[in-house]
Amino acid sequence: MQDITKNHAEDVSPEGHIDKITFSDIETSRQLFGEHNRNLLRVAAGTDCRIHARGNTVFIEGDPISTDLARNILQQLYDLLKNGYPVYANDIDYAVSLLSRDDRTRLKDIFMDTVYVTSKKRSITPKSPSQKAYIDAMRQFDIVFGIGPAGTGKTYLAMAMAVAALSKGTVNRIILTRPAVEAGETLGFLPGDLTDKVDPYLRPLYDALHDMMRFEKASKLMEQGVIEVAPIAFMRGRTLNDSFIILDEAQNTTSEQMKMFLTRIGFSSKAVITGDVTQVDLPPNRTSGLIEARDILQDIKGIQFVFFSKADVVRHRLVQDVIDAYEKLDEMKRKEK
Repeated sequence: MQDITKNHAEDVSPEGHIDKITFSDIETSRQLFGEHNRNLLRVAAGTDCRIHARGNTVFIEGDPISTDLARNILQQLYDLLKNGYPVYANDIDYAVSLLSRDDRTRLKDIFMDTVYVTSKKRSITPKSPSQKAYIDAMRQFDIVFGIGPAGTGKTYLAMAMAVAALSKGTVNRIILTRPAVEAGETLGFLPGDLTDKVDPYLRPLYDALHDMMRFEKASKLMEQGVIEVAPIAFMRGRTLNDSFIILDEAQNTTSEQMKMFLTRIGFSSKAVITGDVTQVDLPPNRTSGLIEARDILQDIKGIQFVFFSKADVVRHRLVQDVIDAYEKLDEMKRKEK
């Protein structure tokens, strides 16, 4: 028996086309609809349709393109729920965004590719085709570059892959590093010893790590040297074997630092380099190591580049609007020159 019964109305209401879907599994349909039909309202808002439910049947009203989109979203979300995937509000937003751009996208292929299950029993999965390509690249290649705007999951997914590799025993340690460079500040002006000076720059890496494993476990592994968080200057002169190495904020590495980092990689190691080439904080006369690497390394077999766009942003929905606004500002400035 089919789980979903589809019925396209023959006529058109004053509001437009009417589509009807009946879901056979009552409990799953309740999960899909959400409390007080909140999930249906969210899909309706994202597709510019009117959606209401009667029992386990959904009625979708709108123009034919919009109703087809809403039906596709609901059917695929229902399929995810039937396969044990817990659908949250953000997942609905991602589904609307993905299927609006390409109605052939299979949400199951993306959302159900579990990278790691956190200590809080939350599954970390990709939320866009680019994130899925990024995860597949980290599985297949030893050096992967993830380049794109903030909020696209570049560092977070790399961290999840690193923790998963450590838990499976495919690497013996995790090394997390980033350049200690920020706009308007230098280390010499910050208070405290060297550890105190660099710690604020490394805090985002600590935050992502503690989101995936209990604080006590992470602290113990750091004490044992199994997990190391350090500025990139600490990588000089080392050979990193059996390690999963993440270089974050790589747009703020110099050309020399990037070369140094890439030549530290030893046997049975993976390196993931992440950054946003639009947010370089280096002095104007210094070349970004990430931009240079993007220009000269893309043709090397065994190195994979994955590029993200604002469509891949998985933070608050307003982050995409902020990125849009700044892109428009940059375009205006270029036209004025």
